[in-house]
Amino acid sequence: MATKVTSAEVHDAIRIILSDTEKFNTSLNYAVNYCRVALAMDGHELEVQCLYILNNLSSWRHAEAKEVRKILRAFKA
Repeated sequence: MATKVTSAEVHDAIRIILSDTEKFNTSLNYAVNYCRVALAMDGHELEVQCLYILNNLSSWRHAEAKEVRKILRAFKA
């Protein structure tokens, strides 16, 4: 059985996205805005926001991108 992803883990993953500032002038802009808002969210609201973030991360390349996407997909409130 997989371990449950917490909102704190999601917030940490979101901070990784926000730390990739060199990509902010690309299609990542929508994801960045969704990430900024998501840091103030929890529960079901954060779960839905993760979907918006994931939909805008398809072209994001980063050393931790695969793990970040995995955490965002696994989060269930």
